[in-house]
Amino acid sequence: MSGFDEDVVKPHNSVALSEEELSLLSVIEIDQRIALLQSEIERLKTERLKKGDSRAAAEALFR
Repeated sequence: MSGFDEDVVKPHNSVALSEEELSLLSVIEIDQRIALLQSEIERLKTERLKKGDSRAAAEALFR
């Protein structure tokens, strides 16, 4: 197996996240999960803004 396979981070399926047994997580693990999800939300918001800006620029070209 190549070293690249180890570097691939597979995103969590939202269904899998919602079905995970949270009672098995420690408080620290829950805090880490919250921080990770908050970071992902910010990353998604940033990407959405970029796409909105790109779309507005493209629409302006055709006016």
